Amino acid sequence: MSLNVLFLGEIVGRAGIAVLKKELRSLRHELDVDLCIANGEGTTNGFGIGAAHSVQLTKLGVDVITGGEKFYYKVDFVEFLPKCPFAIRPANYPPLSPGRPFRILERKGHRIAVVNFISSSGFSRIGASNPFVQADHLVKKLQEDAGIVLVQFHSATTAECATFAHYLDGRVACVVGTHNKVMSADATILEGGTAFISDDGRCGADMSVGGLDPDKEIYKFTTALPTRSWESWSDCQIQGVLVKVDEESGKALEITPVRRRVEVERPEVKKNDD
Repeated sequence: MSLNVLFLGEIVGRAGIAVLKKELRSLRHELDVDLCIANGEGTTNGFGIGAAHSVQLTKLGVDVITGGEKFYYKVDFVEFLPKCPFAIRPANYPPLSPGRPFRILERKGHRIAVVNFISSSGFSRIGASNPFVQADHLVKKLQEDAGIVLVQFHSATTAECATFAHYLDGRVACVVGTHNKVMSADATILEGGTAFISDDGRCGADMSVGGLDPDKEIYKFTTALPTRSWESWSDCQIQGVLVKVDEESGKALEITPVRRRVEVERPEVKKNDD
């Protein structure tokens, strides 16, 4: 018997929420999903996640929300984190950082640990500890408390994500990468039985720049002037991967990319939206 775990790509803005609202419940039923994990740090206009949006994601069918460098962008969410049971911060953040570093859930009589790490490269201002060193200690502890360990790795480079997956191969059921918001083509099962993909994409606009309006991003690059990024609504999709995990061994049996176009209507644009 297997457990079916759906990892959703980073949710980007209102378009990302809209595709989940329309598609996630039916997708969970179709794929017989036991557990749904999503990177939610771009839910609120692409930059951070508000407390209300975090609660909304759980009502739409997300069981665990993970994050990365934008996790603390919204003050109300930071204040909410100490009493929030469904969101986990990167486990290698400083010890005094608000929020839980992992979560343990039960499915089909099995205890499942979900843990989130952030990469060393690309996020030097955060002050996170080395994820490899931190994972050695924490994964061993989680193995004592749960038979299945699922890892989401927020990585600025595919190279570090792949290295991290090989490092943990055989010790965890999967290492699923986030951050770049572009689904990579390297989904595989490693020799030790760990499923891996360096990036599981995004939920939101596919014809965009990471879910954001291309015109705004072009303006930044061609003028060197700061401007507010805005979410795109072009070719909305729900993206991610489905990982099948053997209930007894705790190792992965399959990893399958999930990519669905979802027809959603863009809300009426307010005068101050652009």
